[in-house]
Amino acid sequence: MSVAEHKREAPEQVNVRVVTVSDTRTEETDKSGKLILDALEQNGHRIISYTIVKDEIEFIFDAINDGAVDSSTDAIILNGGTGIAKRDVTVEAVSGMLHKEIPGFGELFRMLSYTEDIGSAAIMSRAVAGVYEDTAVFSIPGSSGAVKLAMSKLIIPELNHIVREIRKD
Repeated sequence: MSVAEHKREAPEQVNVRVVTVSDTRTEETDKSGKLILDALEQNGHRIISYTIVKDEIEFIFDAINDGAVDSSTDAIILNGGTGIAKRDVTVEAVSGMLHKEIPGFGELFRMLSYTEDIGSAAIMSRAVAGVYEDTAVFSIPGSSGAVKLAMSKLIIPELNHIVREIRKD
């Protein structure tokens, strides 16, 4: 079956939880979270919840687990905490939970970041995606540029298809 056929069989709407990981952002100052919400809504997806959690492994784990145990959640998109600073632990939390990693997501994100956005600083990006408990999980940097890039070039174009593949027997 071709990719085009897979995409035709994909659900039209995906139910998504959005999680911003930050020690400082609030709903009023979370520009990146709003960009994710807007991109999802503009593409016909349903937002199950939006939350901000501290950059602590246990809070990130709980946010992912809460979404994954809710059968109405198809995907979780996290932004923030993906850098190399000591406080950036999102990738450690996410990677430790994934049953299946989607390595091409991080690889393509870094390539696109390098060529279209930030040049060699892309080597510090630790974007990661995969599957946890039949739920797609995407972890992207929290900068507005990174969010726009990930959402427009990778997540929105493949979200429905990824959910289809996860649901397939």
